[in-house]
Amino acid sequence: MWAFFLASLLIELTPGPNMTWLAVLGATHGRRTAFAAVAGIALGLAVAGIVAAFGLVVLFDNFPGLVTALRVAGTLYLLYLAYDAWTDAAVDEVTSAPARTYFAQGFVSNALNPKAYLFYAAILPQFLTVNDHPRREVAVLTAIYVAVATGVHSLIALGSGSIAGWLHRSPQAVLLRRALAVLIALAAIWFFISTGALK
Repeated sequence: MWAFFLASLLIELTPGPNMTWLAVLGATHGRRTAFAAVAGIALGLAVAGIVAAFGLVVLFDNFPGLVTALRVAGTLYLLYLAYDAWTDAAVDEVTSAPARTYFAQGFVSNALNPKAYLFYAAILPQFLTVNDHPRREVAVLTAIYVAVATGVHSLIALGSGSIAGWLHRSPQAVLLRRALAVLIALAAIWFFISTGALK
């Protein structure tokens, strides 16, 4: 279990779209909004683990087009989030949508992430022991991974949320917000390129 915990921590500390989006969200909308997104991401990762445990990855092997479809949909969704952040930047007073909106965005962005499914398929089995309850063990390991990811994401939400007030008061607020939106777009492009190796 500890080996899987450390592996999960190393994977989550690797910069990716979730980190970038959460940092931008916290910096522009504050901690509460970022934490709502963290909860959505956690649910998305949990669902990916459950789905992988029940064999969706077998479908990926037989129908590679499913991976491509998820890859394209995930990239387009991240680009939509970048566009949303860009248009918000032009508004003098940035207003946050209800927390459930950011929760849903966090969930969808991870439900459309083929890397989440393939992580469970490629990494998780290496830590399984031979026993009579493989699904129970998969559930435990999935819970560990989601807990680690949630811890890392919560620290990002906390840290980025602490600069939200400063960002809103900055005379260069619009420029800074648009720079952050560009970071999300770059993360979307990185996501598209990196997931290309999964096909």
